[in-house]
Amino acid sequence: MSSSDQEKERNREIARNTAAREAVSAVRVSTWAIAVTVIAGVIALGIAWAWFNR
Repeated sequence: MSSSDQEKERNREIARNTAAREAVSAVRVSTWAIAVTVIAGVIALGIAWAWFNR
């Protein structure tokens, strides 16, 4: 393997690692977004329920 081939393979490995890290980050952000949405929905439902039952 020439040094150019080694460098290309190293760059491919870096790209794979970066893609994996970005995927994990996207899942983490999505999980937080879903959690915040559910909490906001529960609060809104509680307010609406209290409003209709007064």
